[in-house]
Amino acid sequence: MTIEVTSTSEEGYTTRSRVGDFELTIDATDEDGPNPNATLLADYASCFIPAFRVGGQKEGFDDLGRIDVDVEGDIDDGDDISAIRFHLLVEEDLDDDEFDAIVERAEGICHVHAALREELHAEISGETGAF
Repeated sequence: MTIEVTSTSEEGYTTRSRVGDFELTIDATDEDGPNPNATLLADYASCFIPAFRVGGQKEGFDDLGRIDVDVEGDIDDGDDISAIRFHLLVEEDLDDDEFDAIVERAEGICHVHAALREELHAEISGETGAF
């Protein structure tokens, strides 16, 4: 399988990317869209949520309910992401061992997690029975 993306910048720091039938606008100055670092954090969280759901199913939880991920990314002096933290709010009430087992499975399933260098893997905390 191959993913094809066409990205175009006509001027300035705004790039419009065509991904299949979708268009995504990313702007290094945060004027016309989110910046690339913010987009990476959103992409990571958007990958981790379904991975967490699949991990939950593999651990015997067919419906985890609503899941929110609050993401924090530290940016160093070179404007690079130096650390990522996820705080998950999960509707299903899980004990600590169940939550940790699902997180471990999700880390093995999430493709963005696998693509990042290990020192940028998200530090994950959470609350269950959150909604």
